[in-house]
Amino acid sequence: MTRRWRLHGLKQSYFTGKLEGYLRVKGVAFDFVEMDTADFRACGRATGVLQMPQLQAPGGEWLTDTTAILRRFEADQPEPALQPSSAVGAFLSLFLEDAFDEWLWRPALYYRWAFHEDSRLMGRQLGRTILGDVPGPLGLRALIIRRRQQRTFLREDGVTRETAPLVEAIYADALAALEPIFARRPFLFGERPVAADFGLFGPMFRHFFSDPTPAAIMRETAPNVLAWTARLWALTPEAAAAAPRPVDAPADLDPLLKLAAHEHLTELAANLDAVTDRRREAVFDLRGARWRTPVSPYCAACLIDLR
Repeated sequence: MTRRWRLHGLKQSYFTGKLEGYLRVKGVAFDFVEMDTADFRACGRATGVLQMPQLQAPGGEWLTDTTAILRRFEADQPEPALQPSSAVGAFLSLFLEDAFDEWLWRPALYYRWAFHEDSRLMGRQLGRTILGDVPGPLGLRALIIRRRQQRTFLREDGVTRETAPLVEAIYADALAALEPIFARRPFLFGERPVAADFGLFGPMFRHFFSDPTPAAIMRETAPNVLAWTARLWALTPEAAAAAPRPVDAPADLDPLLKLAAHEHLTELAANLDAVTDRRREAVFDLRGARWRTPVSPYCAACLIDLR
């Protein structure tokens, strides 16, 4: 039995960063537990799923999946409310949260593992952390990580010579859509962050803001997105509670919503069809190319949930 929440994850992790940012703004006291392979397996035994991050309650209960965790806290700890107050605003926030979780996943992992400087840096960091309890020299552990990640998140995730420039364009277009929004106001929907902000925080904070190649692009082309990332990390629960709660989605979110809807829903629909047909690959046309990606039952469930 622990007295505080315990967040098991990695400081390099997409979804760990998302949840860590949310818990800080929500005012949830927690201890951070850096995962190694032993802790990863122990969490998996406790919850039945090998996933990062995992959250253990003070009473011993375990929570998994960041989207479900955010909803749980919003229900159990209403203040400060980090979701728009209208039904339509809340739905659009949840849609964008899902889009940022999955739509920006591919460019985030692409930039981390497709470029020499980024992949060597992150390979050593992950070799030191998640493989920290694996015997052998750090250089070998880093090489194992790099080869595994490049196979899984590049070659097996639809990144080819044809699609690589399109993956880069997804990031560029997302920054272009976000930059004018954050030039006008602190957060996506207004003065207080909502689930959509925390969904965006996952790829932005731990990947695009931190990894050398995408961070340089952000600094040069989207300084207001850069400022938003730091602003969300610095936000206190008291400051969030003092800001007015958003009601609806502002009209200037339309370009971002259209971009995310067209691209994210195209892939989600193809994935659901593939899961329904028990195929191993989802096939879809986007940005003038044909994509082939591994099926994801989880993403199929997300689309059904959104519907």
